[in-house]
Amino acid sequence: MTREREQELVLLAAAGDRASAAELVRAHQERLIAFLTRMIGRREAAEDVAQEAFVRALQGLSRFDPQYRFSTWLFTIARRVYWNQIEKMKPVVSSDLLSKVPPAWGLTNWASERAEDHAVQRSALQRALMELTPAQREIVVLFHQQDWPVGQIAQALGIPPGTVKSHLHRGRNRLREALHLHGWVYGAEGCGLERVGGPSGTQAKGAPIVEVPSVARHGARERGA
Repeated sequence: MTREREQELVLLAAAGDRASAAELVRAHQERLIAFLTRMIGRREAAEDVAQEAFVRALQGLSRFDPQYRFSTWLFTIARRVYWNQIEKMKPVVSSDLLSKVPPAWGLTNWASERAEDHAVQRSALQRALMELTPAQREIVVLFHQQDWPVGQIAQALGIPPGTVKSHLHRGRNRLREALHLHGWVYGAEGCGLERVGGPSGTQAKGAPIVEVPSVARHGARERGA
């Protein structure tokens, strides 16, 4: 959705147009739920937080500052709801992870047609993500899953870009370590996920890739562009 269309929908929704409000929800709900699922570990809980975030966002459209993207504002509200409820939630690893999330994001590339392999690797990735600190997990997911540049993350979280980069660096390193502890390692070129102690030392044929991209591949966004 273009920024212009988004701003138009916000104005119409603020004036009481229910169809425009519904379009805003449809445009952002899956990405928001995907982000919250990675943060919480349970899609059902993520959907509850997302629903509350949408209610608060739509009720507060009169306070929306058009210099920001609606998506950024919505995610800010959602993470506030999440932090308010975090003490009530017990993160667990679910085998039903992000079934509707767009397939092409930085950490994943579901190339295999074998659903069982997909579920195993999604579960391994979610388990590893839950071992990051909340700040690391949030920034890693925003950067790699939601494709937010460092500058946007810093603005949304209210922290310096340097702090975002530090959390991103430490989070990715910790993610690799956690994956290894759960039986996964990266291939020789650092771009493919394989089982520890695999017979060939390379990816099994047809196995999906779980990738933590290098700084070089995402240099512009890491510089805050």
